[in-house]
Amino acid sequence: MTQGDAALLDVNRLSLDFGSPRGRVHALRDVTVSVPKGRIVGVVGESGCGKSTLAFAIIRLLAGNAEVTGGEIVFEGQNLLDLNARQMRALRGQRMSMIFQDPMTALNPIRTIEQQMVDIQYRAPGGQAGKRRHAAEALDRVGIPDPESRLQAYPHQFSGGMRQRICIAMALLVEPALLLADEPTTALDATLEVQIIDLLKDLQRDIGCSVLFVSHHLGTVAELCDDVVVMYAGEVVERGSVRDIFNNPGHPYTQALLQCDPGRIRERTRHLPTIPGNVPNLLGMPRGCIFKDRCPHVFDRCRHERPAHHAIATDGHTASCHLLDQTAEAPA
Repeated sequence: MTQGDAALLDVNRLSLDFGSPRGRVHALRDVTVSVPKGRIVGVVGESGCGKSTLAFAIIRLLAGNAEVTGGEIVFEGQNLLDLNARQMRALRGQRMSMIFQDPMTALNPIRTIEQQMVDIQYRAPGGQAGKRRHAAEALDRVGIPDPESRLQAYPHQFSGGMRQRICIAMALLVEPALLLADEPTTALDATLEVQIIDLLKDLQRDIGCSVLFVSHHLGTVAELCDDVVVMYAGEVVERGSVRDIFNNPGHPYTQALLQCDPGRIRERTRHLPTIPGNVPNLLGMPRGCIFKDRCPHVFDRCRHERPAHHAIATDGHTASCHLLDQTAEAPA
């Protein structure tokens, strides 16, 4: 994101904990993410890095043991953390929608697609016939054949790819300003994944909404997104445009992620590249850089001082690494 872009969503220094019998799990720490109007921002990282937690925190669908301990979530000029439950319900499904990871559990198995798609239009004016017509048009828009008759079907009567298309249709039914997509292609095979990505690109362009796209699949992010946020162990370690992140990664973790991408392996091998070591225990965060125990470039400063975000080459491309601090002496 460049400085001239207008932001629809600004997450500023968001911190969130989960209570557990062993103590507080510091799931998000000082997370700052900006989603400009009309752009698609990808959030990537290993499983457990806080990607989905960030999305659920934005739409405020968190477990009862979650507690926001700092920061703000500013959407269309208002801090969502200041809104009560009724005010948040007025935003969900109107100004913001979400595509969940598993389309089978996201849809009610004992209700028809028509019942579910008509119900979510309860705020819209007009009668049942108009809402049913709107639902059929939405199914047609996402490529469901014979949408009028398929409205009478139940979720189990569709394939996984078709169910995900239905979930996308439901999320975009009211043409929201912000769409949160939580790994919507994870359960799909490669062919369907490409189809869903193309569909999302077309719909986003037609509607003009902004998208926060959560994924661990780097190829998908490169194909779909304009900007990228890289998360590790509950923190943002790098942010920039897709071109910046994939052509000039600044953080050692981002570099390691890209090296692990099977699409970048040029020679036949029996061993896939991995990132050695383990993620830190989020119950008690260590001093210094959170990636220090797995970083091949670690030096003494990394072990004692938490790095700030430093600009790299282009406007808006930053990474939290001491190696990028131009004011400090190079490590020995």
